[in-house]
Amino acid sequence: MNIATWAPGIMLLALLGTAPAHADESRPGKGLSEIPDPELNLMRGRYTFGGNTVAWFGVTMVSQWQTAGGQSAQSALKLGMDFSHGGSTPKISFAPSVSVTAADAPLPVTPGRSVDSTGLQNVAGLSQSIQVAGDGNLASNATQLTVRDGVAPTPTGEGVNLASVQQGGVSALAQLEGNTAKVQLQIEGVGAVQQWIRNGSVGQSIALGSDGQSVTNRLQIDLVRQSLANNVPLNQNVAQAMTLVRGVGMGPGQ
Repeated sequence: MNIATWAPGIMLLALLGTAPAHADESRPGKGLSEIPDPELNLMRGRYTFGGNTVAWFGVTMVSQWQTAGGQSAQSALKLGMDFSHGGSTPKISFAPSVSVTAADAPLPVTPGRSVDSTGLQNVAGLSQSIQVAGDGNLASNATQLTVRDGVAPTPTGEGVNLASVQQGGVSALAQLEGNTAKVQLQIEGVGAVQQWIRNGSVGQSIALGSDGQSVTNRLQIDLVRQSLANNVPLNQNVAQAMTLVRGVGMGPGQ
């Protein structure tokens, strides 16, 4: 996440324009100017007004797999970054969970089939991939982003960075390691399912080499913004900044 923080006074002064220390007072100001689209495109999503606007950034990942033989596996995690207490370093919470049920039938053997999704590890931004070498499979990737105003949720699951389980040829993993959070399901000879978020990349991947499999990936990203009404110091700073820039650079008659 690349967030540059601006003091409210500096932000407003930058937007409205300030006169040099020895400016000619008889010279009219230029007033407000529109930022061209190419420049705005580079700024969009990178700057927030004030230092405490983002209160919470949360990610929920759930991967589920139902095999043709009735076996099920699930890997899930909840990652939270709490910025509501101020400062540049958020308070991080992480809650992983995994489960694998017993198989009612042996795992399928499908020789001669293969899928390769290793190239997705080099993709920046958001990527979604489904690769299937088989018949009668159901596979879906779903991503949702929610932005709202409010307060940060209560963090849960601190101190646990890894959950994993393996039964037979089925394994489930949910992990926070360094700057990467991921969930993964893998069945030997059948395929693999993954979701991840790391620096510069968010992705969902499904790779199946068998028949009759049912797989879903769900990714939910929540961004909670602290409203100005709940931020008294920020309101005061904004009021002071508006007083400082009153009459500066607005042109005659304004």
